[in-house]
This record gives sequence, C-alpha cells and structure tokens, in this order.
Amino acid sequence: MDGLPQGFDYSNVLPGQGQYYSPEFIENGVKKTIPGYVTNVTTDIALNWLENKREKDKPFLMLYHQKAPHRTWMPEEKYLTLFDDKTFDPPANFFDDYEGRPAAAAHEMGIYKDMDLVYDLKMLDKDGDIKTKYRGMFQKKYDRMNAEQKAAWDTYYDPIIADFKAKKLEGKELALWKYNRYMHDYLRTIQSVDDGVGEVLDYLKENGLEENTIVVYTSDQGFYLGEHGWFDKRFMYEESFRTPILVKYPKEIKAGTVVNGLVQNLDFAPTFLDYAGVDIPKDIQGESFRKLVNGETSEWRDAIYYTYYEFPGEHHVKRHYGVRTDRYKLIHFYYDIEQWELYDLEKDPSEMNNLYNDPAYADVKADMHKQLENMRTKYGDSDELNASHLERYLTAKHIKH
Repeated sequence: MDGLPQGFDYSNVLPGQGQYYSPEFIENGVKKTIPGYVTNVTTDIALNWLENKREKDKPFLMLYHQKAPHRTWMPEEKYLTLFDDKTFDPPANFFDDYEGRPAAAAHEMGIYKDMDLVYDLKMLDKDGDIKTKYRGMFQKKYDRMNAEQKAAWDTYYDPIIADFKAKKLEGKELALWKYNRYMHDYLRTIQSVDDGVGEVLDYLKENGLEENTIVVYTSDQGFYLGEHGWFDKRFMYEESFRTPILVKYPKEIKAGTVVNGLVQNLDFAPTFLDYAGVDIPKDIQGESFRKLVNGETSEWRDAIYYTYYEFPGEHHVKRHYGVRTDRYKLIHFYYDIEQWELYDLEKDPSEMNNLYNDPAYADVKADMHKQLENMRTKYGDSDELNASHLERYLTAKHIKH
C-alpha cells in the first residue's frame, strides 16, 4: 500500500517522523528540503494552504499534524533557555521497582538506564568523550542546522555539557538530572507547538471561520514523563493509554464542557462524517461522539480495548492486550511471558498494585475477563492475527527474533 496520503487534493507531509531542523517534506509526492524549524515550517504550510490553496467557497478538511514533541525533543533555538529557572520534581513512582509486574520490569525505556546522553539529552561534546550508542545518529541531526542555529545551540549546550562532565553524576543524582534535561527539552518543543496552534486559531478568527469550523486538538497517544521511571509510550498503563482531546465548535459545543465518556481515535472518522452530514459506512468500527458531547445520549460504550504486538522491538515492551472500564483495567501479557494484571483505577490511579490474584477482586476479575473476550470478538482480534501483523512488522524493520 502506498504510504503517501490518499484522497487529498493537496498533501505536504514528513517522511516517517521527519527531522526537527531543515526538515524534508513530500509535497504532492515531490520531496523537498525546507530550511527552518519543523514546527514553524509545518504551521507555515498549513496557513499558506488556508489562505492560498483551498477553495474558499467550499467546506474544507485540514489535517495539521506536528512532529513535536516526538523524540528527540529538539527545541527551537529561540526557546533553548525556556524554563531554565525551573526544577521539575519527578512523579511519585519515578523510582518504581515494578514489584508484581514482570512485564513492566523487562522494559528498555527507562530515563535512567535507557535514555541516551547524546541522542536524547544533547550531550554532544566536541572532544567526543561522551560515547553512546546513538551518538552518530544525533550528530546527523545536529549537522542539519545552519551556522546560526549551531551557534545558538552551542552557546546554550556547551556550558551544560562541561558542567555535566565535571560533576560525574551517578545513581539517583544522574537519574534526576536526566529527568530534568528531558522535561526541559520536552516542554520547549511543546511551546513551539502551542505557538503554531495559536496562529491557526487566530487565522480562523480573523477570517470569519471560527464559529463554523470544528477544531479537534488531539494526539496519537499519551506519553510517559517520568511515570514508572519511563519515557516513550506503548504500554497500556494510563499515561500512554489516555490520549488528549479538545474539541472547539462554538455553534454546537458550549465552552468548558467536560465529557467523561470512553472515546477512542477510531471514533474520529464517524464523528467528522456526522458533523458534515455524510452517511457513516456500516463497516466503520467507531461511533460518532457528537450526541455524547452535546449531552443528548446516555447510551455509550462502557469499555474500551487495546492491543500491542510489536515485540521483539524497540523499548522491549511485551506483547499485550487488555480492556478498560470506567474503574478497572485488565491486561494480558503473552508470547514469551504469561502475565495477567488487574487494576482498580479509582483506588490505584498510578497502577502500582496488581490485584489479579487478590481474592477480594475475584468477581471483578471474572467480569473483566468476560468484557475482554467480548471485545476481542467484537473487533475480530486474536493471537493469530497479532502474530501475522508482527511478522510483517519484523520483516519491515529487519528485526531478528
């Protein structure tokens, strides 16, 4: 299947995850490198399409997708010093020992153990003393900058690198240092995203489109910012499983409305079709949440399903699937491990206490197993299907197993 966008009058996208500096874009199938910082370039492309390329007498759909804050969290040069006056306290479970959760213990996505000093934290010292697995990969990212950008980068990072080398941090001190470097860079990249979103919203307002445009601000998943000691995503635990979503539509949605229903990204397509007055195909698995947002229905799903099968793979997250209700979550880790986990999210929102073998939760466990099987049947999921997906993934990624 062609990996380029299909069915669009115009597309201008990053190949893969793209690059933060001097990014390459594919405009209607043609590759070109554009000078600048990727978040700003993406915003400029979106604004240019709104102003010069869309048919202004017709409704439009625009997907404005940013690379940031994807790894490696490279800030825009003007925000390199942002939050320097802040020290961030880690989450309460930053030093998680993963007791009762062997699948979690097998991870390779820990800030202390796995976060690369150069690739992730920019400790690209000029004399090459800091040797890491991915140093060469980050050097290539650095080399994409122009002279002015490199000068700003070096002015900021060189003193930090010198200080880090002098202190020779170890253990807990090193873990907390890495966490703060991570948080500073992550939030700096977010600031540029915020700027861009603001520019797009300003355009809609200034051009009389605000009242009649549905704006959905969301992501592909959540992300770990030190919870369980991690960065990245993949696990079914709340921080990556929960996905942010804000919807703005002044004509129909009252500002400040909060909806607690279990909504998934597979609901986006039917919701957009619903708002557009287009019939929703019967084979779409999601549901329009338009009535839910408007408080017009009490009938909504009471459970959602998740599956992850990219193991063996990056970050060593075991294959697993599970079901979540308003209060409980059941997860099954499998393949080279056989592990069940049950969480009471009301009493244990950080998911530290696996209740699967707790007799007090026997009835809950039985009910969650029924819910899980119902979900797997509904979506046609199975271990065999996951295995077939994985074989294609492994072949594409050239991962040995």
